[in-house]
Amino acid sequence: MALNFSHLDHVVLRVTDIDRSLDFYCNRLGMKLVKQAAAGLYHLQAGNSMIDLVPVGSRMDDGNTNVPAMESRNVDHFCLLLDPFDGAAVTALLDQHGIDHSDIKTRFGAGGDGPAVYLTDPDGNGIELKGPAVG
Repeated sequence: MALNFSHLDHVVLRVTDIDRSLDFYCNRLGMKLVKQAAAGLYHLQAGNSMIDLVPVGSRMDDGNTNVPAMESRNVDHFCLLLDPFDGAAVTALLDQHGIDHSDIKTRFGAGGDGPAVYLTDPDGNGIELKGPAVG
């Protein structure tokens, strides 16, 4: 039996500074905080998907105080589909907020080859902002 995947539902990221991360994802990238659990879990709406933020050492993080390090990340990146994709507008927004990013590149994704821009959040988590397949 094959599983029927629809889209990325959510990604959970451990973050070292929740205020800095909320500023990055909400104020700079434009996501919306839709729910906050008392145990320290922040749910951000990213289109049809969610990005959940867990502060390092919080109750939701089981008190784990081991901080993720760039040399030992366990997630390379996650990809969010932007449809439509306006490369100039995306890079202008990132530049406006001082967010370093790659040039627009053609990359393969679930729908095929399409434009993509890569950046990192304040904790070094890789993010790919990808457009729909072209052609």
